[in-house]
Amino acid sequence: MFPSYQAPAWLNGPHFQTIWPLAIKGDMPLMKRRRWDTPDGDFIDVDFLPRRESTPLVVLFHGLEGSSSSHYARALMRLLAVKGWNGAVVHFRGCSGEPNKLPRAYHSGDADEIDWVLRRLIRRYPEVPRYAVGVSLGGNALLCWLGTRRHKAAELIGKAAAVSAPIDLTAAGHHLALGFNKVYTRHFLRSMLRTARYKAKEFPGIFDVERALRSRTLQEFDDAYTAPLHGFSDVADYWKRASSKPWLPYIALPTLVLNARNDPFLPVECLPGEREVSGSVLLEQPEHGGHVGFVTGSFPGRLDWLPQRLLNFFES
Repeated sequence: MFPSYQAPAWLNGPHFQTIWPLAIKGDMPLMKRRRWDTPDGDFIDVDFLPRRESTPLVVLFHGLEGSSSSHYARALMRLLAVKGWNGAVVHFRGCSGEPNKLPRAYHSGDADEIDWVLRRLIRRYPEVPRYAVGVSLGGNALLCWLGTRRHKAAELIGKAAAVSAPIDLTAAGHHLALGFNKVYTRHFLRSMLRTARYKAKEFPGIFDVERALRSRTLQEFDDAYTAPLHGFSDVADYWKRASSKPWLPYIALPTLVLNARNDPFLPVECLPGEREVSGSVLLEQPEHGGHVGFVTGSFPGRLDWLPQRLLNFFES
């Protein structure tokens, strides 16, 4: 039995557990970037560990404004390299350090993009076990894909895991506009507003740029920018249709859904219960862990619990 998560005593509160891992440094294993042209004339960048024949592949879909440099990506890829497995970090459009070509970028319910990426990876790794991990936004998108594809998901991967996924986007969006949680909103908006300015110059008139740049909450930004660029009528439509919680009963693939109960991105009362998911879903909801934190050990802490938990689930 894999040990449950236990937060060290020096970590006090969900906010510290969320922010602290951003400061923890670690060597990034050697990875090679490949650019894939998308069917609609855009591109995504995928970072790969050196290929190992006949060993499993773990694919990571990052969170909002994340990348292969995110602390959770570095920790997972380090463990995979040590273990001798294959690893890939998929960058959503515009997240690899270079703006993408089209007005659209990525969003929380982009199940079709997940599907296209995984189908392409099958051609690269046809004969090995394949597993997928989604973190935060990437976790929500992965769960949407699992729920909408149902039994067909097993054609592409063997197991999946979603970490700190904001499965109820409406609840998460409103929660991030409250109190200390505004710190996270400001953090995300800094880079998202830069992207909005760039898109407005490249594609004038496609959204209300003045309203987008006045955004002080994710609700305001998603209403002015994310929703219209990705085919949603408004933020309410986006948050409702892109939330993964309604799809959890339809998941047919063995899937770990890991959410800390003190995650500041999602109210605890919105976490799913056993009756809200299929029998293929394993819910783990430790009391502590923050948002993709799960730091262990003495100060300054280690980030090895989460990648070890993921690999343990895939191997079990």
